[in-house]
Amino acid sequence: MTLSPLPAIMLEPMVRAALLEDLGRAGDVTTDAIVPRERHTTTVLAARQQGIIAGLDLAMLAFKVIDPNVEMTVERADGSDVAQGETIASVSGPARAILTAERTALNFLCHLSGIATATAAIVSAIRGHKAKIVCTRKTTPGLRAIEKYAVRAGGGANHRFGLDDAILIKDNHIAIAGGIRPAMERARMSVGHLVKVEVEVDTLAQLEEALALAPDAVLLDNMSVDDLRKAVAMVGGRAVTEASGRITAAIAPAIAATGIDLISIGWLTHSAPILDIGLDYREL
Repeated sequence: MTLSPLPAIMLEPMVRAALLEDLGRAGDVTTDAIVPRERHTTTVLAARQQGIIAGLDLAMLAFKVIDPNVEMTVERADGSDVAQGETIASVSGPARAILTAERTALNFLCHLSGIATATAAIVSAIRGHKAKIVCTRKTTPGLRAIEKYAVRAGGGANHRFGLDDAILIKDNHIAIAGGIRPAMERARMSVGHLVKVEVEVDTLAQLEEALALAPDAVLLDNMSVDDLRKAVAMVGGRAVTEASGRITAAIAPAIAATGIDLISIGWLTHSAPILDIGLDYREL
């Protein structure tokens, strides 16, 4: 998989907002008091545990926004598997700028690398099956684009980026509409030919009803492995099949073995633990 970087114009607002939050009303009073303005230094970003890297462009921007004279040399690019203790990148330049941007850079890098690492673990667990691991809209407000990028860095794929990507008819839509048929009929009438329609079902009976209306995809929510296997057979390739519902690396292989097309996992973006990465001073 080729991992395409996100354009800087998308990343800069996030980085600037994070830096402004950290700088407060008076700037970095600790660094400004202790470190001479003319001091230059070299530091390294080092992995303190094994994992997959994501977010280096954001880290670089954090340093550059504070001072464009900071230089970062990447040794292990986004998507790379790094070992504990391995150097990811070196950061050189004005010491004040490096220290001031350090926490913002690490916040982005650790968080996104954690998502990439968690994604890679699930992807590895289902290797050999056709299923793809996909994320959801359960993202940190304002950080969706970069969190979904981190999923791609870990070898996963993306589900919807927003409510306007496609129609996904969920249980509350069905309840309010009065059933699967009226919900799907209204959906088909309101969108153009390029908009896909997916419907969420909880039971095999609901799936049978939905399939009669020719959805593009079916979301099989919280079904047992046995029911998922039956559901995939019922669909018979007529629609994309997606499994969801508290899926972990332990259960993912059994779900993938049912022949499902997609496994969607919300916790990858909302609850993945960080990857511990540090910025370490190096003597010149």
